[in-house]
Amino acid sequence: MTGPKVVLVGPMGVGKTTVGELLAARLGVSFRDTDADIVAAQGREISDIFVDEGEEHFRALEKAAVAAALVEHDGILALGGGAVLDASTRALLAEHPVACLLMDVEEAVRRTGLNQARPLLAVNPRKQWRELMESRRPLYAEVARVVVPTDDRTPDEVAQAVLDALELKEA
Repeated sequence: MTGPKVVLVGPMGVGKTTVGELLAARLGVSFRDTDADIVAAQGREISDIFVDEGEEHFRALEKAAVAAALVEHDGILALGGGAVLDASTRALLAEHPVACLLMDVEEAVRRTGLNQARPLLAVNPRKQWRELMESRRPLYAEVARVVVPTDDRTPDEVAQAVLDALELKEA
């Protein structure tokens, strides 16, 4: 199998980037984040893309970024929280070791305050976060080989749990 050693999925603010960087360091590989790929390619923030072109346009960019990264990258890959919404992306993920990081809404509030520039949480953030999770949780479960809860765990503990669950050895 070619492609990433681990693909991280999960909701916004769960720590995919932080944990991904730790995993990459432990495994001696590089880290890549498809949200960062989109920002670099577009020269602007994701929230600006949502405002200027809408969610549908962003999702098309995201789908292309994920497909490219799954082919090009052989390290640790983190996907945006909504990447699993696309059926063809989920099909592509079936060929890769996917770890889903999850947290509850109280943890999301503690970590992010749910008041950052998150376009999908602009009006009632707690309610919208719960609704997003209700719709996305089955999709995360569909693509994940392992699910790792992050509540009350440090990023190091989460990274170790991913390594253990996927039976990966540190470099």
